[in-house]
Amino acid sequence: MAEPKNDDFLDDIDAAEDEEFADSMAEIDDEALELDQLRAERDQLKDRFMRALADAENARKRSDKDRREAENYGGSKLARDMLPVYDNMKRALEAATEEQRAVSGPVLEGVELTMRELLNVFKKHGIEVIAPEVGDRFDPKHHQAMFEAPVPDTKAGDIIQVAAEGFMLHDRLLRPAQVGVSSTPAG
Repeated sequence: MAEPKNDDFLDDIDAAEDEEFADSMAEIDDEALELDQLRAERDQLKDRFMRALADAENARKRSDKDRREAENYGGSKLARDMLPVYDNMKRALEAATEEQRAVSGPVLEGVELTMRELLNVFKKHGIEVIAPEVGDRFDPKHHQAMFEAPVPDTKAGDIIQVAAEGFMLHDRLLRPAQVGVSSTPAG
């Protein structure tokens, strides 16, 4: 009689193949997990790099802006301190009578030359005079109302007197022009 076939060795082969397959799958799972971790780390590092790059660009732009502002407005304190010098020289020239001009002509001419040079320096550094005229409209962005009075033949808000000129440093107000403003005329 024939002996029954012993296929147990096939079971051992199948078990070995299954074990090898499981080991391969575990190895693939480990590699996939490691790959996913590396991708996540890469994405995190890329995000940090992009943020650092953006921060550096913002810092560069901010420093450029600060540099430009310092260049344009750094001397504003000195400029503000020079305004009374301008005011006094202007008052001196306006107060001089024809008689005084005849007697002290060279002195007044020197003051006029000094005033002209001061205005040239102002212009060179971006300082402009705000010189409103009587009859102009009051502008609170450039004028400071020193008083208000009803004046016939004027509209409310018209400038009726200029006490002192104002000054702009580039696009910033150094000092508003000091003016008197018409209120609603008494009727």
